Amino acid sequence: MKTLEKYIIPVMMLAMVPFGSCSSLKKGEGSDVKKEAVLPMDREKIVQPVSAVYTSEDLAKGIVKGDWAIEKVNGKEAIGEKAPYLKFVPDEKRVYGNNGCNIINASYRYNPADSTLSFSNIVSTMMACGMEGITDIEINQALDAARFYTWRLSGDDYYLTLYDADRSPVMELMHQNFQFLNGTWAVREIDGQAVDVPDMKLVIDVDEGKLHGNTGCNIINGSLETDMDAANSISFQGIAMTRMACPDANYETQFVMALEEATKAKPLKDNRVALLNGEGKVVLVLERTSDK
Repeated sequence: MKTLEKYIIPVMMLAMVPFGSCSSLKKGEGSDVKKEAVLPMDREKIVQPVSAVYTSEDLAKGIVKGDWAIEKVNGKEAIGEKAPYLKFVPDEKRVYGNNGCNIINASYRYNPADSTLSFSNIVSTMMACGMEGITDIEINQALDAARFYTWRLSGDDYYLTLYDADRSPVMELMHQNFQFLNGTWAVREIDGQAVDVPDMKLVIDVDEGKLHGNTGCNIINGSLETDMDAANSISFQGIAMTRMACPDANYETQFVMALEEATKAKPLKDNRVALLNGEGKVVLVLERTSDK
């Protein structure tokens, strides 16, 4: 079995045991502490995403890859002690993740021609799990039962549904599509105020998770991170900037602060996108000038 150090946080590495040993544990066995549940919107970020973007070509081909947050299990909201998710790695034919309590990994295979998908050689750590929500047992059982799949685009979000042998849904997972952010953008509004600074622009590469641009005076660079746990959730990190002296009225400070404040992105009409803060306020409006 290949090491998980590439995909999961090393401090959580425990002895892995075959599937069944973990699922045979009763919830809370070995612990009297009732842990607080983790809601989907509070999920931790997945380490080292395999792919930030899906395309219409992927959808047409029925490709199963990348990082997916587990949203529902047997029709119930997936709530666990930890963030339940799966990471599909096609090159290895392996899936990694967390079942709401324990680290799991398995082999997976699928065939778009007949929409079959199944898991095998499922192994799991053996941490005792609390009583809150849907955790290890339900998720492990759903993975073991999976035989078919479908996936669809709803708005800007992709959903993967797993079905058992009777074609009953056993799990629904979500992955978001941020393809609409790719390209070169002119800044048109900052905190609701129209701006006209010809050199103020952003270039966003979602696949690489990078951005660079110009404040109208200084060059900026940084990274783009996406969070699958809330619709259209993003953040701009590690923003670095040159230090040229700039005119007082060039909006540079407001521009950088708005970037750092942004937590969501959504497409608008007329080749524009809006970046919003955690309170839902639009902090930036960008207009596309190029697809690259």
